[in-house]
Amino acid sequence: MVRAAGVSWQELIQRGNRAGFVGRDAERAAFLADLDLPAGDPGRRFRFHVHGTAGVGKTYLVQELRHLARERGALTAYVDERAGSVPEAMAEVCRQFAGQGRRLKELERRLAVYRERRHEAEAAALAALAPGQGTPPDPSAGSRTAVGLGLAAAEAVVPGAGLLTSALPADLFAQGADRLRAGLSARFRNPDDIELVMSPERVLTPVLLRELRTAASATASVVLFLDAYERTGPFLDPWLHDLVTCHEADGGLPASVVVVTAGQRPLDTARWSGTGHVADVPLAPFTEPEARGLLAAKGVVAEPVVKEVLRLTGGLPVLVSTLAETRPGDPDDVGDPSATAVKRFLQWETDDARRQVARTCALPRHLDADVFRVLVDHPDDAGADALYDWLTGLPFVAERGARVRYHDVVRAPMLRLERRRSPREWAARHRRLAAAFARWRAEAAAGREDENPWADEEWRELLLEETYHLLCARPSAALGAALHALVEACHEDRAVGGRWARMLRDAGEATDSPDLAERGARLGEALDDEAAGIAGAMDLLLARPGPDAAGRALAHTLRGRELRHAGEHRRALAEYDRALELDPGLARAHHGRGSTHYALGDLPAALADFDRADELAPGTVWIIAGRAETHRLAGRFEEAVADFDRAVALDPADAGPLTGRAVCRHALGRYDEALADFDRALAVDADHLWALVRRARLHRAMGAPDKASADFDRAVRIAPDSPWVASERGDVHRLDGRSEEAVAELGRAVALKPDYASALASRGGALYDLGRYEEALADLDRAVELVPDYSWALLTRARTRHALGDTAGSAEDLRRAGRTPPDTTTG
Repeated sequence: MVRAAGVSWQELIQRGNRAGFVGRDAERAAFLADLDLPAGDPGRRFRFHVHGTAGVGKTYLVQELRHLARERGALTAYVDERAGSVPEAMAEVCRQFAGQGRRLKELERRLAVYRERRHEAEAAALAALAPGQGTPPDPSAGSRTAVGLGLAAAEAVVPGAGLLTSALPADLFAQGADRLRAGLSARFRNPDDIELVMSPERVLTPVLLRELRTAASATASVVLFLDAYERTGPFLDPWLHDLVTCHEADGGLPASVVVVTAGQRPLDTARWSGTGHVADVPLAPFTEPEARGLLAAKGVVAEPVVKEVLRLTGGLPVLVSTLAETRPGDPDDVGDPSATAVKRFLQWETDDARRQVARTCALPRHLDADVFRVLVDHPDDAGADALYDWLTGLPFVAERGARVRYHDVVRAPMLRLERRRSPREWAARHRRLAAAFARWRAEAAAGREDENPWADEEWRELLLEETYHLLCARPSAALGAALHALVEACHEDRAVGGRWARMLRDAGEATDSPDLAERGARLGEALDDEAAGIAGAMDLLLARPGPDAAGRALAHTLRGRELRHAGEHRRALAEYDRALELDPGLARAHHGRGSTHYALGDLPAALADFDRADELAPGTVWIIAGRAETHRLAGRFEEAVADFDRAVALDPADAGPLTGRAVCRHALGRYDEALADFDRALAVDADHLWALVRRARLHRAMGAPDKASADFDRAVRIAPDSPWVASERGDVHRLDGRSEEAVAELGRAVALKPDYASALASRGGALYDLGRYEEALADLDRAVELVPDYSWALLTRARTRHALGDTAGSAEDLRRAGRTPPDTTTG
């Protein structure tokens, strides 16, 4: 007798399911034939794309191919819709490879750094983009796009980031794209981490390729299975194409790697038509021989019964399998699967408890042992485990990781059956589930220091399912809170909002509420559309009744944020005003309106709104930091210091407020205190770029040029390609009378950023000092072209024109410079 001590029931169930696998012979044979080809063979495929309608058996086939690959000794990983981004997909590959004894250590480390750095990004942006370095140039379209993506990334993961990043206007972020990069570098000890935050795929993909090459050298094949591609394809497909076509410098994708994708949609031929080595695998319903084979494997062989099953199912595998499990002996025993497939299946189950369990456990969207125990009251744990094993072994229940899910084709009629059979029991069970998810959510939040629970994925997902069950229990009573939560989800991230929209659609379908289902579908379409996005979703939400006053106020606030980021500041103000009419105590609306006033140059109005936001939400770091920066930019250094004092007290380990306070103390002439703050900030973060550059300025003012040079040298080592650092360093050379060195360093800044107005103006000033008037005039002309009221550049150009004998032009520049107070600094 062989003792299977290490075998689990799950493994035995999977083996049993595999033993009953019927059909798809051609697809399996093609896949195995491809694996048998040596890596590098011209006929070998690098990708198989399985596609077909829901219920056609895509996941079942993919799992079978995965087992076949493992039997061939391949290293495999399976990714489905639980991965919401390329980095999350990479993390899942790491986890599953580790379970097979192959650690991707370098990739695991970089993913861990990525998660940490994303949470630090917003603070770095606030420090890096702080003005005070002269008038920046108008932003290019590329800068606007890059900065917008960077902010979107920060707002997606940083608690409260959407509000804190709004402390600076969208135009300023776009104008300071390079300062943003410099600020992020200042926050991170490794300057490469800036790219990790702003372009994670660009940084992580070469690491993955290195790891795959190492793994491929130790195994015959590596096979990646990417399922639920209708959900994951929008972000995985372009990345996968880039992985194959654009990484020759990184060694490329090893020829022994095979990718299997599966989803409802066919291959994107516009993207993949020119790549070759891609196998399209359309899945149609079972052919008659395949369906007959499945029925025969289940003991259903009577010809009249087989014909009736074939007629009613149309060969859809999940329905054929469901009816086969009932083992009908007469055609009259075969129910119509479009409405009664599950009911007929349960009719043939003689155990009343099992029938009830199958019906009851269709209620949640996802099932695991914990959810199962909420729904099923069983007197002993062993019996409950056996019942759960039976349930998860049913043909229409798909196992995905630690959770299982009913197939939609079966679940939908089962939900209708349960809802109509006993509406009160239906509502009671959903309320029980909602209470369980609420309890688990409270446990997840316990001990959290973060003031924004929406940043916690576990907390968000528990609230999502809690809200789903409240809607199923009574849609009209739960709709307002559900829509309010959807707005919060959209504020956190567009993809998070999309999951909430899908939940609304699911709840509408489960409760036979066409209005709710349609609303969820339309909101989801808007959020999936980059052009419409969050603003479009808020338009839809506000156009119809449903949200309560607080939810509508928050929706107006979010729409205001989107408009502000798009540079539509007047429309943004109108949205914030409407939000505050509905909810005068909404701190986020006051903060957003203050940020918009700031963008429009109305600093007194901005400060008034920040003051009110601080009154409503005292001790909120991002509000205090925003007000401190506004005080500083308004030249109200004492007030700025007071706010920075509060921010430092709340978070003494944050180098940003320490640096901001140091800059203000420098401006106030309190040099020793400023130096102490700079030193403290650099003790917290030794590579804090803003602190280094501003400390260099302070050392120069204190008569310590050697120390100033040392700080600048260190800043250049941290960010060698930062035009801001080069401009700052070059301008100090100019002010110290080292004009030749100034021209060289400012030339480096201009080479890094050709439209850098302050660097051009400074180089023009240095060239003027050297008597190179024609060259100076060319730089100053370009600076004024970029920033027409750049008064320092106008004054310098007036002197240059005068030196060249152009008195009329000189007079005109002086007249134009007189429109604003003359500057005494450049960038």
